Amino acid sequence: MSGCACGHHHGANCGRPAPEGAQVALSGRLVCAGPADLMAVLAHVEDHVAASRAEPGCLYFTISQTDDPLVWQVEELFRDETALAAHRARTTASDWAAATDGIARDIHRIDA
Repeated sequence: MSGCACGHHHGANCGRPAPEGAQVALSGRLVCAGPADLMAVLAHVEDHVAASRAEPGCLYFTISQTDDPLVWQVEELFRDETALAAHRARTTASDWAAATDGIARDIHRIDA
């Protein structure tokens, strides 16, 4: 298991490779408050994941619904800090960001 700054342990079963060298990994949850949030995620998640995976510095990216339909597991791995910054810049102006702006996120950096 990998520890992160939040003190949580994120198991290997998340599917995301452990970060190596300068790579940056993120792990956490997107938590919908109710049906409206859930519909916003469902309407945009596939396009957001596809666009993220197409970024040159993205090595792994998934957002998957958990056993609780309102909670989504987020796993990300980027080549380096520059790739993560590019991802954040792209998403800031995306339909995903506009549609999910008010949805709670609990996402942490994972140390190698």
